[in-house]
Amino acid sequence: MTRTIRTLQLCLIGTGLLGGQAAQAYDLPVVNLGLTTFLDGGLPAGPGWYIQQYFQDYRADHLRDQHGKDLPLPNQELDYQVAVTQLSYLSNLRLGNASLGLNAVLPVVTSMDVDDGLDNAVLKAQSGVGDLLIGPFIQFDPIMGEDGPRFVHRIELQVNLPTGKYDDDHAINPGANAWSFNPYWAATYWFTPKWTASIRAHYLYNGKNDDPNYSYGGADDIQAGQAVHANLATEYAVTPQLRLGLNGYWLNQFTDTKIDGHEVSGRREKVWAIGPGAMYSFSQEDHLFVNAYFEQDVENRPEGSRVQVRYVHHF
Repeated sequence: MTRTIRTLQLCLIGTGLLGGQAAQAYDLPVVNLGLTTFLDGGLPAGPGWYIQQYFQDYRADHLRDQHGKDLPLPNQELDYQVAVTQLSYLSNLRLGNASLGLNAVLPVVTSMDVDDGLDNAVLKAQSGVGDLLIGPFIQFDPIMGEDGPRFVHRIELQVNLPTGKYDDDHAINPGANAWSFNPYWAATYWFTPKWTASIRAHYLYNGKNDDPNYSYGGADDIQAGQAVHANLATEYAVTPQLRLGLNGYWLNQFTDTKIDGHEVSGRREKVWAIGPGAMYSFSQEDHLFVNAYFEQDVENRPEGSRVQVRYVHHF
């Protein structure tokens, strides 16, 4: 049994380990995959304070390697639930045709269930508080047309701080134990007053983790590769309050992870997903989103599905 576990650990070191939206264990840290969707280019009610609460359920029964094949484990199950709280402030400070603001995001992995078929001797996991994300942003004024807004966009310089729970004795942790820089551009375009499309495109640069978990075979440090990822969505207002549409996300790691300063091939992560979504506006100050995603063409990541609920309130 011990020899089998050791063989599987060595295999996992070569292919990349398990990871997901809320818990870090493949090389890349937690990033925004599908958290934001419709009308993403602007805040719905102008300057002031906003609170956004997300609840997400993720379930996977495939852990993919660099070729998109299952990892050599007797069982491959990952289920987790995460609550994410976001506090935003859009100020009255002006910079030309734009306003300045600040975002703070804190995820909490409330439940984590992993089964590797070996009493989790290979994939040890823990739940807890994740890394804090801080981002100053510039919200540009909407470009107006005859029938209302036509285009609105925002730029944010987001930094992920290594404040989350982390233990090198666990392969799956809520925190990454490394900082990262994850700026994005978000935009919404109105084809008609009722039909829009939105995008949020990120670039990800990662710092070093000086205390890698056991799956890296005693390495002194690791530095995850660079990546790009994006959320895309389109929706149609079937009533003044209800919007229905499609939402998706895409991630591609385009440089190799470095272990002890040396680039290691075969660890780059890739995934895309699509699914249905809905948005209900109780008022200009209160909005409810429900979104589902089904992952495809996965490499070096788990492959599964996620459902999330998001509530936005403007004070």
